[in-house]
Amino acid sequence: MPMRLIAFVLAAFVSSAAPAAAQSWQEYTYPTYSFGVSFPQEPKIETTTYQAVDGRNVQARVYSVTQPNGVMRMTVADLSDGMMEEGMVIDHAVKALSQGGEIKVDIAHRISRVYGRQLSISGADGSHNSVAVFFYKKRLYQIEGKALPGGEDGTADAIRFQQSLIFTDDTSNRSPVGRIFETLGQLF
Repeated sequence: MPMRLIAFVLAAFVSSAAPAAAQSWQEYTYPTYSFGVSFPQEPKIETTTYQAVDGRNVQARVYSVTQPNGVMRMTVADLSDGMMEEGMVIDHAVKALSQGGEIKVDIAHRISRVYGRQLSISGADGSHNSVAVFFYKKRLYQIEGKALPGGEDGTADAIRFQQSLIFTDDTSNRSPVGRIFETLGQLF
């Protein structure tokens, strides 16, 4: 009988702790940059530089939270001064993100009507990155949830963060004609 009581108390404790942890996440929206994302606490916001595919350093905003089990980072780089193509921008970002790691998953990704790529990258140090990159409104949007090695629940938090990205306006980075040809290409 005492074992059942211990199991019940333990189950009640675990189930009561889970909702509290889930409730600590909050969505933050940034209308100037047309996106929203959920963080487990208020993010640190910094202005920095990002090296574009053409070698230039461009202004970027980084929104981040660092916890014992991982790092959550959203980078928005302003690429409006160049004539860069989406494929080149995204390929460059993927190459930079995967340095020192191994890409396990690299698939097409879409949030509403904004298209990009989603990746899963294993680090040589045992870390795991859940990443998505988009080129939209002449900006690179790069979201990274990094689970540190041995970090409890780090992978779940990294994936939850990466999957929380939304674009807050109702436009697309594809033209209607482009989507028609893309669909036709998949049919033939």
